[in-house]
Amino acid sequence: MSDSFECFKAYDVRGRIPDQLNEDIARRIGRAYAEVIRPGSVVVGHDIRLTSEAIKASLIEGLREQGVSVRDIGLCGTEEIYFATAHLGVGGGIAVTASHNPKDYNGMKFVREASKPISGDSGLADIRALAEANRFVAAASPGDLSLLSTQTAYIEHLLSYVDVAALKPLKIVCTAGNGGAGRVVDALEPHLPFELIKVHHEPDGHFPNGVPNPLLVENRAVTAERVVAEQADLGIAWDGDFDRCFFFDSAGHFIEGYYIVGLLAEAFLSRLGPQRIVYDPRLTWNTQDIARTAGGEPVLSKTGHAFIKERMREVDAVYGGEMSAHHYFRDFAYCDSGMIPWLLVTALMSRTGASMGELVAAREAEFPCSGEINREVEDPAALLAAVEARYSARALTVEKLDGLGMDFDNWRFNLRMSNTEPVVRLNVESRGDPALMTDKTEELLALIDA
Repeated sequence: MSDSFECFKAYDVRGRIPDQLNEDIARRIGRAYAEVIRPGSVVVGHDIRLTSEAIKASLIEGLREQGVSVRDIGLCGTEEIYFATAHLGVGGGIAVTASHNPKDYNGMKFVREASKPISGDSGLADIRALAEANRFVAAASPGDLSLLSTQTAYIEHLLSYVDVAALKPLKIVCTAGNGGAGRVVDALEPHLPFELIKVHHEPDGHFPNGVPNPLLVENRAVTAERVVAEQADLGIAWDGDFDRCFFFDSAGHFIEGYYIVGLLAEAFLSRLGPQRIVYDPRLTWNTQDIARTAGGEPVLSKTGHAFIKERMREVDAVYGGEMSAHHYFRDFAYCDSGMIPWLLVTALMSRTGASMGELVAAREAEFPCSGEINREVEDPAALLAAVEARYSARALTVEKLDGLGMDFDNWRFNLRMSNTEPVVRLNVESRGDPALMTDKTEELLALIDA
């Protein structure tokens, strides 16, 4: 049994059960969170994994030992913890979840008051150090525990983003991947005019159809094929804790998250007028162009939910988006939601009469992109240095906020290292020239693979 606490990552806790994360470690994390954050009261909940209830029970035990009052909202998605923390005005929130990790993993995602993120440089490292040390003095009296539901308020909040009466009766394939999204889809369904075709809908921690992660190309076919078979207007798929959602058009084509960022930015700007839109450095030109054309201001942020949320708060942005399908909303405590985006997209389809494919076709043509390509390399830092040396003389701009970004006249790329593994991630885009984008992608991959 490991006590090295390698389950702590840059933004959260994720580890294999039981050697990297177990009930004893969970209890110690609860005690350490209580000591570092001093929240007074905390909302907790758990995802559909088979070990989540036991991990949550130990986490609650640790919190209560340090005098923290716990509000347990039960089975939920990560965004329901974000919502409940802000809605109830408590001092913090913890979701027991491992999102899209393999089924023998579990983890935790943390926020403090007002659902502000906790990451390595804002408390998570301190929580880890205290949990590892395991030296605590219990509170004079334990915190209380209560069970409650915030689902009614959460569903009402989700519906507030759209004019339900103006929605058209679309046919939508919904793929929950046996994760947690299905129960929220079921709660929304009576309020919406849609025909919902539910795929892998029932929550099942055994993941009989594979771990829910639609970023993996092999996991997309089930949604794409069902959209075509049902002649549906739209396909939506979620990851396990449904803080990300992914879209398919009526032909079953997967829509890169990059174009959804632009679509949602445009939706907010057209409705609210000039606003700030936060975006990440991996793919940028489409978002910049949409924001500026609509009178908004695009604001660059480092990749990662803690950075995006912090930047949004700094500039009071109405919306922030990452090409990885994380979408953040000011009115959702600046947090990411996998439910708000699909409601906004269906509202756009209803208002414009355009199909999903038509909504993004012009932008896909104007700024074709490679999508994110991952490669294992022995020395990522050396590779980035070699790529910079190769291209910097011809670059119009060189940006190092997050990895290495270079802009040229008609194409650009971003190459960044993974935080957790010897992998580099490449994104390439061009101005209206798919052949150039493909050529430059192959050129960079040849250098990476050499």
